[in-house]
Amino acid sequence: MQEISAQLKKVIQDLYGLDFDPELSPSPANINADYSTNAPLKLAKVLHKSPMEISEELRETLISDKGVFRSAAAREIAPSAHGDGPDGRGPVSEISVSAPGFLNFTLPDDYYENRIELISADYEASIKSDAFTGKTVICEFSDPNPFKVLHVGHLYTSIVGDSISRLFEYAGANVVRANFGGDVGLHVAKTMYILMQKNPAELKIEDIAKCYVEGTAAYEDDEEAKQKITELNKEIYEINSEDIHGAPLADLYWQGRELSYDYFKDFYTKIGVHFDKFYPESTVAALGLKTVKEQLKNGVYEMSDGAVIFNGEKYGLHTRVFINKEGVPTYEAKDVGLILTKNNDYHFDKSVVITGSEQHDYMKVVLKSVEQFAPDLVAKTSHLTHGLVKLPGNVKMSSRKGNFLKAVDVLDMVSDALAEEYNPHDTKVSLAATKYAFLKYKMGGNIVFDPHESVKMTGNSGPYLLYSAVRAKKILDKISAESQSVAQGVFRSAAAREIAREPRGDGSERRDPGVTACDSTERVLAKRLLEYKDILRDAVAEMAPHKVANYLYELAQDFSRFYENCPVAGSDREAQRVRLVRVFLATMTHGLNILGIEIPEEM
Repeated sequence: MQEISAQLKKVIQDLYGLDFDPELSPSPANINADYSTNAPLKLAKVLHKSPMEISEELRETLISDKGVFRSAAAREIAPSAHGDGPDGRGPVSEISVSAPGFLNFTLPDDYYENRIELISADYEASIKSDAFTGKTVICEFSDPNPFKVLHVGHLYTSIVGDSISRLFEYAGANVVRANFGGDVGLHVAKTMYILMQKNPAELKIEDIAKCYVEGTAAYEDDEEAKQKITELNKEIYEINSEDIHGAPLADLYWQGRELSYDYFKDFYTKIGVHFDKFYPESTVAALGLKTVKEQLKNGVYEMSDGAVIFNGEKYGLHTRVFINKEGVPTYEAKDVGLILTKNNDYHFDKSVVITGSEQHDYMKVVLKSVEQFAPDLVAKTSHLTHGLVKLPGNVKMSSRKGNFLKAVDVLDMVSDALAEEYNPHDTKVSLAATKYAFLKYKMGGNIVFDPHESVKMTGNSGPYLLYSAVRAKKILDKISAESQSVAQGVFRSAAAREIAREPRGDGSERRDPGVTACDSTERVLAKRLLEYKDILRDAVAEMAPHKVANYLYELAQDFSRFYENCPVAGSDREAQRVRLVRVFLATMTHGLNILGIEIPEEM
C-alpha cells in the first residue's frame, strides 16, 4: 500500500523531523485490520519513547484535520464522492493501535471491489513498471564450458537467470541474455589429450564427457600426462587465437567445439531459454591479456615467479594468477576481457553475473582488480551466486569424477515421476514442475531436489499453480458475456460482517443473507491480488524470482478457498466475481510467465 506508506512517511517527517520509510504488510489474523506497520517499534529506538505512545501520536495526527485520514465522525459529516476512500483523502476507513506498538489500517468496504474493477479494465497498465525503462541490462548465466556436458547446476542457473531476465524485461529494460563459456583452457586440453588417442570415427557429446573424466584423472595421477596436457593447452590456445585449420589437432578441436555449442542450443530450446550472445572465452582472451599487461605497468598487477598476479591480500582477499608462466591468460584475465567486451558491445547500465557459490571469492578478486582501473563498470555489476542442487540422500556429485547429475537426467526424472502420478504425461507440466521446484527457493543456499515432490498436484508445486490457473480458465469459459449482469454488493470488512450479525433489540439475530464465508474469501483474494505490483517491485529490486513464486503459491491457495466457498455462475454477484477470477487468471499468467512457465489448456 504505497499511498498509505507515503502519507505515513509525511506525518513522521512533520512530527519528528525524521526521513523514515515505513513498511506495511498484511495484518496478522488476530488483528482486525487489513495492513499493519511496525514503524513505531523502530522509531522508539531513535525517539526514546514508548512504541505505544508513538503509535497513538501517529494515529491522532493521521485522523485529525491536519492529517490525511480523517476520523469516522469527520467522514460522517463530509462523506466522499471519490472512489479512493470514504472522504477523498486516502483509502482508509479505520486506524487502530495494538501492542506492543503496531499501527493498523482497515480499508473501506468498497475499496477492494473498486480497485479490482479498475485493474480488470486494463490489467497491463495496472501492473506496469518503468523502473528500468530506457536502460540496458546484460544478464550472464548458465556459462557451460564446451567439451563438457551440461549438469544440473547449468539447468538451475539457466532457469534462474532466465527468470531474472524476465523480471528486468517486465521493468522496461532492454535485456541481453549472455552466455560465457571456456572453449580454451585446461579442461579442453584434458579432453583433447584422451580424444586424440581414441580418435573416434563419429564424435558424440557423450564421448567428450567421458574423455574429460579420463583426462582429469591422467592429469592428476600421471606426471608425464600432466606435462603433455600443459603443452596441449598452449597449442589449443594458439589454434583458437590464430584460427588454425587443417592440422589433425585443429580439426578435432573445431569439430568438438561446434558439437558442444549445437548441443547447448538444443538443450536451451528444450527448456524454453534463449541467449542473445554467446561469448566463448577465446573471443575475450586477447583483450583481457592486453588489459592486464597494460595495468601491470600501472601497478594494478604484479610479477611473481614469472607469472602476472593480482595481490588480493592488499584488499583482504586472496591472490590470483592472471597470466601464467607460459604467457597464457588464465580464467581471471579472460573475465577481465569479458567485462570490458560486454561494455564495449552494449554500454550496459547494469550487468548481472550468475554463478555457483564456489565462484564467490574468485569473482571478488577479479572485480576488485578491475575496480582499480574501471570502477564505474564494477559499480554497475552484480554477482549473484547459487548453491548446489542435490538429490534426497545428500549424495555428493562431481563432474571431475564422472558421477555428476546431468541436466537432461533431471528433466527425465521429473517426466518419469509425472507419468507415474498422472497419465498421460504433459511436457508443459513437467517443465513447469522442474522450473518451479528451483525458483521457489531463495537463491544462495543448497537445494534438495525431489522429483516426486515437484509433480504433486497438492502442495507447493508447479502443477498445483497450473491447476488453479486452468480451473480459473474453465470458470470464465463457462460464463458467456451476456450472463455477466451487474449486481450490487461489496467486499465487506470484518467489522461490517460482525455488525451484520448483531442481535436486534427483541433478541433475534440480524442477518444479512449475503454474509457468508464467501465475504471473507472474496476479500482475502482481492487483497492478495492488489499486492502483486508491490511483489514485482521487490522482486526486481532484489533480483529475486522466489518472491514471485511464493506469492503465486499463496495466491493459488486463496483462490482455492474462494472456489470452494463462492459460486460464480448464477450468483447474485456474478459480475463482481467474474472480474475477480479474470484478474486472478491474468495475475497467474503474468507471474508464471516471469518464472518461464506456460499454462496448458487442460490438466
